Amino acid sequence: MTADKMLRIEPLKTALIIQDMQNDVLSEGGAWADSGAPLHAKSQNIVANVALLAAEARRQGAPVIHVHYIVEPGAVGLKLNAPLFKGVKDVNALVRGTWGAAPVEGLEPVSGDFIVEKIRMNGFFGTKLEILLHGLGVETVIITGAWTNMSVEHSARHAADAGFEVFVATDGTSTVNDDWQRASLEYALTNVAEMASCGEIAAALRG
Repeated sequence: MTADKMLRIEPLKTALIIQDMQNDVLSEGGAWADSGAPLHAKSQNIVANVALLAAEARRQGAPVIHVHYIVEPGAVGLKLNAPLFKGVKDVNALVRGTWGAAPVEGLEPVSGDFIVEKIRMNGFFGTKLEILLHGLGVETVIITGAWTNMSVEHSARHAADAGFEVFVATDGTSTVNDDWQRASLEYALTNVAEMASCGEIAAALRG
């Protein structure tokens, strides 16, 4: 990023959203381990990058919000109206209280963080996320997490429609391969959000 395009982010009006960073989503041994997600997460260095960004957000007073996809045992109450929701049930993923639903190692919530549970791809839909952001005085959201072409896109679009300025962390997101990553960051989200690396966003929070 050139000097004349340096980011300016006001931390006290900004929240960091860490979405779906759970074992079933991107860990070896998780429900979707065969999808390529663990390998792509490693290639993005996503866990370490987001952890460093979260630490900087906390230092600067920006709230950190973890959005977790949580399904009840047997997928009770999960509306199976689309292939992606059917897939959650088929692989018995993200079941409350299981290792698969737990946050990945290194991105566990800490004291002062917020946790939002969801049951759709969009972190806003049917959750307390939007009212929480308004209550915290947030005007800008930084979205990180997995998968870029699913949950990240869904949430970024909703955030923009809801009036928030949106940043998506290019190396703080991952999916199943580079093609889907590029499709989201270089095409699908270009008119929805600003793109920047975790390091660039951390520097902008520091001012």
